[in-house]
Amino acid sequence: MADKNHILGLDVGNTVIKAVLFDTAGRQVAQHAIDGHSTFPQPGYVERDLEELWRNGCEAIRQLLAKSSVDPRSILAVGCAGHGNGLYLLDKDQQPLIGIQSLDSRAADVAVELDRKSGAQLQSRCLQRPWPAQTPSLLAWVKRHAPDTYAQIGTVLFCKDFLNFRLTGCLANDISDLSGAGLLAFPEAKLDRELLSLYGLEDAVAFFPRLVESADIVGHVTAEVSALTGLSEGTPVIGGFFDVVSSAMGSGVINAGEASIIAGTWSINQVFADKPVISPDVFMVTTFGRDRYVNIESSATSAANLEWYVHRVRGDHGDHAFERCNDLVGSVSQRADDPFFHPFIFGSRLGAEFRGGFYGLAGWHGEGHMLRALFEGVCFEHRRHIGVLSEAGLPVDSAVMSGGGSRSQHWPQIMADVLEIPLRVAEARETGALGAAIGAAVAVGLYPGYEEAVAAMTRVASAYTPDAGQVPHYRRRYGLYTQLTDQLRGFWSALRLQD
Repeated sequence: MADKNHILGLDVGNTVIKAVLFDTAGRQVAQHAIDGHSTFPQPGYVERDLEELWRNGCEAIRQLLAKSSVDPRSILAVGCAGHGNGLYLLDKDQQPLIGIQSLDSRAADVAVELDRKSGAQLQSRCLQRPWPAQTPSLLAWVKRHAPDTYAQIGTVLFCKDFLNFRLTGCLANDISDLSGAGLLAFPEAKLDRELLSLYGLEDAVAFFPRLVESADIVGHVTAEVSALTGLSEGTPVIGGFFDVVSSAMGSGVINAGEASIIAGTWSINQVFADKPVISPDVFMVTTFGRDRYVNIESSATSAANLEWYVHRVRGDHGDHAFERCNDLVGSVSQRADDPFFHPFIFGSRLGAEFRGGFYGLAGWHGEGHMLRALFEGVCFEHRRHIGVLSEAGLPVDSAVMSGGGSRSQHWPQIMADVLEIPLRVAEARETGALGAAIGAAVAVGLYPGYEEAVAAMTRVASAYTPDAGQVPHYRRRYGLYTQLTDQLRGFWSALRLQD
């Protein structure tokens, strides 16, 4: 019989699904990623085919096992992390109905209306106000604008829940995703009709399956899935995580007071605590276990902007597309007259009307200057979020950085200079999958708790300190950036009225 000495972590983002195999010390053994497709049926709509997502998940696991030559019977458990919010619906026969991603903005007007009507009550109940890609805002939009679809709903899932369901045949939501979507009432951490009624969704309580903690075992790999993936039948599968939580754990953050910055699709800035912060300004609070809270400031204003630039502007889909961009950033030095970039390609929580753009371009500027402006703009939005956390009583004096932006040669240093704090970069490249694997390790008793698992399975790769010579430069530029943002609000509002 094979030794049980591996853990499988799955990380399902808005585009890519990654299957990563780790040993019990958290060292990566092998990984395989598959890039999926998003569709844009109308402006502001971002959707995915759930059957394609499942096919890609099976293929990623199959290819991973082939690469690793590991006996599938050696895998202790499977943990899955996925992007939060969005809306993944099954019909009453448990067949896919629609998959709306967390970059979607169709519910912007619904969210504004809900916030005006119930925002203060929601903030006090679930520590979050409505916003466009939030699960209940989208569900309220479907109820109002697609009643035929609403009538077919059998189950509301989150991204990783759909994979778990297909792996095990068991339906469940975990508390990290539900709380991160404004669907758990605090302090009791429960979903109830009273909370749903504040979204106008009191009839939706039956759509939500059983609620589990992230490290609870929800089911086991079925015989059918074993044949499709190569996984051993009966392998335990845990409830899993909202990916911002698993990415923080995979980067080494678990204790109260520790901070995590994720420069990925979203700008994620979070501080762990043993109790939630009560502030109308903080974006959300999520929980993944008893007395384990993550206070989060975030928006879709991070490295997704670089992905947009690379694929949509440069038209570069090669294996080294992002490395070429890093080289271009390194080819120019910063100057006082450098251009600015607003990283609002996928909108902003500051307002539904916000748009991205380059500003201050001159004839002597080239692509390197534009890319440096993009890097800086992303860092400026991280700084704004960190400022909100600090003002809410959660000062960030240092942090661990992860996500695609952390693997850049230049981005971590710019981030340290802009934030004016020391940064550590996690050794693990696939922190989301590692965090899910950490949860799986705890679930099967490999480690007695999260603290022990994180200590044993994570490491730091590099560290950055603010460059004293650059700090004044970035303070000035951040001031100009915020001034420009304020001055463009009226223009963006007028532009939106013409849409």
